[in-house]
Amino acid sequence: MSKIMSKIVQAAVPCHALSAKYMQQGAFVDCYYIDIAKEVSLDNYIKAFYTTFLFKIERTILSLATFKQAIDMHAVELSLGTSENYSVWTVEGRVSDQIMLRDFTGKTRSWLMVQKSRVNEGTFTRLYFGSVVVPKAVSANGQAKFGFIFHVLGKFHQLYSRALLNAAYNKLLSPNNLNRP
Repeated sequence: MSKIMSKIVQAAVPCHALSAKYMQQGAFVDCYYIDIAKEVSLDNYIKAFYTTFLFKIERTILSLATFKQAIDMHAVELSLGTSENYSVWTVEGRVSDQIMLRDFTGKTRSWLMVQKSRVNEGTFTRLYFGSVVVPKAVSANGQAKFGFIFHVLGKFHQLYSRALLNAAYNKLLSPNNLNRP
C-alpha cells in the first residue's frame, strides 16, 4: 500500500478548488496530488510545505530578488491564519480545507488543499498542490497568450511542482514534523 500512497498524480482541478475559477478566464491551472496514510490538517500541510528544504531555497532566492523576507515563523503564522502574507504572497482565499496565495504581481497563484478519507485500513489524506498562471492576454476567440518564459519553463515547472509536493509529503511523514518547522 505504501507504494500506491506515495505516487504523485497529475489530475484535473477539482470543481470546488479555489483555483478552478481561473480556468474559465483562460489561465494555466494545474493540479497534483499525493495520498498520505494519516490525517493531515490544512494548517499542518501549509507549515510542512512552506518549510521544506526545497521551498527554503525558493524563498531565499525570492527574498534576495524582492527584499521580501520569509522565515519558518512566517510560514507557521500563515498556517495558523494569523498572517495573510508570506514573502511575495498574499492570501487570496482560504476555507477549511484549502488556501490560495497570490504573488505580489498578481500573475501567479499557488493552491494547497487537503481532502481526508477513510478506508478499511484507516484514515488517509489527499494532499493537493497546484499553480495558476494568468495569461498576458486573451484574444477575442478566447485563446490565452503566455510569454516566452512560461513556455520555456513548462517542463521544469512540472518537475518542480512534483518535487515540492514530494518534499511536503516526506516532511509530514517525519515523526517529529509537528514539533519543528
